[in-house]
Amino acid sequence: MRDWQSQAHVKHYCRYHIVFVPKYRKKAIFGTLRREIGSIFRDLCRQAGVELVEGYAMRDHIHMLLMIPPKFSVANTVGLLKGKSAIRIFREHLQVKRNFSGRHF
Repeated sequence: MRDWQSQAHVKHYCRYHIVFVPKYRKKAIFGTLRREIGSIFRDLCRQAGVELVEGYAMRDHIHMLLMIPPKFSVANTVGLLKGKSAIRIFREHLQVKRNFSGRHF
């Protein structure tokens, strides 16, 4: 049974499989960073009004299943999640910055 969401005059079931990959596919997502990334993405999704249905952090990429309401653009939502998460990861885990060239994650 599908979990339909509704707004004023719309019922929707918009789920998107999103994969984030660090630059050059560096294998830097491990240990405490892996656990912290989950809480960062949950917090950002809650702030953006997006439901994080499932999420898995692998060694070199992150899989997420997001339910994005039709009032939000998928591209803008993914851009917001990528940008804000990279900023928070650099702030909270300064040792990660040395593993990447520039300020790209």
